[in-house]
Amino acid sequence: MTHASGGGRLVVDGLEKQYLLDGAEIPVVKGVTFTIEPGTFTSLLGPSGCGKTTTLRCVAGLENSNGGVISLDGKVLSTGSRHVPPDKRDVGMVFQNYAIWPHMTVFANAVFPLQVSEGKLPKKEAKKRAMEALELVQLDGFAHRPATALSGGQQQRLALARALAHRPRLLLLDEPLSNLDAKLRDTMRNELRSLQQRLGITALYVTHDQSEALSMSDRVAVMNQGRIVQEAAPRDLYYQPADRFVADFVGRVNMIPAVVRDRDGDGDAVVEAFGTRLITPCPSGVAKGTDVTVTFRPESVRWHEAEPDRPNVVPARVVRVEFLGEIVEYEAEILNGQSVVGSIVGRGAPLNSPATGDAIFIELTPKACRVLAA
Repeated sequence: MTHASGGGRLVVDGLEKQYLLDGAEIPVVKGVTFTIEPGTFTSLLGPSGCGKTTTLRCVAGLENSNGGVISLDGKVLSTGSRHVPPDKRDVGMVFQNYAIWPHMTVFANAVFPLQVSEGKLPKKEAKKRAMEALELVQLDGFAHRPATALSGGQQQRLALARALAHRPRLLLLDEPLSNLDAKLRDTMRNELRSLQQRLGITALYVTHDQSEALSMSDRVAVMNQGRIVQEAAPRDLYYQPADRFVADFVGRVNMIPAVVRDRDGDGDAVVEAFGTRLITPCPSGVAKGTDVTVTFRPESVRWHEAEPDRPNVVPARVVRVEFLGEIVEYEAEILNGQSVVGSIVGRGAPLNSPATGDAIFIELTPKACRVLAA
């Protein structure tokens, strides 16, 4: 079955948005720029109030921007002085609260937008597209059921079907999974990503959940205080954060104050941390004597009962062990009083983890560390 006609190329360039509050203009989005290539999935990730939903609403046409340009496949949708209405933007949107019409059936919810839009379809074509959309989300067998009789996950599928029914070139999703329980959220996450790839539709997804953004996206743009602070592929974002905010917001991380003591010609540095010296990759331009922060992820920490003959090994004592199913997390105190959090992942984790009170050696492999300038 054919459905989407292919994804569009979204370009957001220098987007600005202010709100008027008590006579003063409050900037919410400050020069946001990004591009989403056709058929790819990009997430805007960040804490509440960072401007990600406002950015999405500007792209949808639900908010008038104050500056910058938004275009889809070269068609300008908005500038500071021009605004194309939402129903003429060739976008579909799925909201956090589903926005299901409770007095209608499942089918009526899916077909209604096709019957009332400016370019409304003939009744037969509208019915065909609505049923195709319901089939895509596996709700075609529930077409005549009252919408209120659906579960939370099914209501989310219905909201998605309604957004896809008119075959948009861009799909916008505003925290669509946040109202679901954890297990259903994981299931819907996989289904949504699979459907997006199968249709080849371009998607812009807003979330504060870093696991959603990392697992679903081709690209992730991290926002803070109205700006994009880093945009990258999920793996690069996770292992090569641009600053302390990104490192801390995207997953769990250890942050250790250190001082650069030496540099070599291969991009590595010797830093002093924990009262000892560590080898770590270091950005160019960070000079000897500079105060820095060394970051590394808990899962990259290795522990040993006996001291290995390798660099970046420090003695420690385990002060906490927490069993989390397939993950065992432990906290180890270094001799100078600082602590490191490590995690052991896998089905054998409980059998291969230290116990509280154990004297161990912590190994931080150089490639797993990253230096951030203060």
